[in-house]
Amino acid sequence: MTFGDLGDVAGLIAAIAFVLLVGFLAVPLWKLGKLLDEARSSVRDVTEHSVPILDEAASTVASANTQLVKVDTITTSAASVSENVSALTGLYAATLGKPLVKVAAFSYGVRQAFGQAKGRAGKHADPNAGATGAGA
Repeated sequence: MTFGDLGDVAGLIAAIAFVLLVGFLAVPLWKLGKLLDEARSSVRDVTEHSVPILDEAASTVASANTQLVKVDTITTSAASVSENVSALTGLYAATLGKPLVKVAAFSYGVRQAFGQAKGRAGKHADPNAGATGAGA
């Protein structure tokens, strides 16, 4: 064997080792390519499904805002009704309340006066007057 033949064998072994190395590295790269393809399709699916959801959420928010405007109108009206009822109650108390209190106080005074007058009339009456009038 000559030195040239030994170099050829070494070159052949090196070429085979390089082919094996390239093959060994090609498999993970090929699998990584498939993984990237799957990731791309997953992102596409997520995008296709999220756009309608976002559109529906936007329409729901718009509808909720419309309902909130209606509720605001209702609460404003309710506050106005409450103020009107309060004013009406104050007017009723001022118009009818004071005279009713005066009538009640007057009737209480009259009852007290009649009660005191009845009590005085009972003290001044002659207890024997009823007995003599019954026997005659």
